[in-house]
Amino acid sequence: MTTLPPSEFTLGFDHDPATLTVRVAGELDYDTSDDLLEAVIEHLTADQAPLRDVRLDFSELTWIDSSGLSALLMIHRRASAVGAALHLDNRPDVLERMLRITNVLDHLTAPPPGLRDARNGRAAVDEDDGITGAGAT
Repeated sequence: MTTLPPSEFTLGFDHDPATLTVRVAGELDYDTSDDLLEAVIEHLTADQAPLRDVRLDFSELTWIDSSGLSALLMIHRRASAVGAALHLDNRPDVLERMLRITNVLDHLTAPPPGLRDARNGRAAVDEDDGITGAGAT
């Protein structure tokens, strides 16, 4: 039996005035989830203009476990606290299964309370953000 070495975990960041994009590659698990959480919190609390969106790009994610899911829930909580919407882009099958089984996809991608239109409960932000394809939120 051949065992493959674990995929190297890396994070890449793109930041414009209103949006933080984090590219997550490799395995998001017990050993790496704190790295993602701490990096996103650092950007959310930096002395800068408030973020409107936090985009996590999972196109190179190879694995996620319950610790990784916990980190996503904490990132959602922290992003919502500052009024930023969380987007989970380019979700591979392994992440999609985890989100569906645990039934947290809608929770993680719901707009923060401050961005809802009080009249009808719909997001007050533009729904068509130009991202298409499977896994775009």
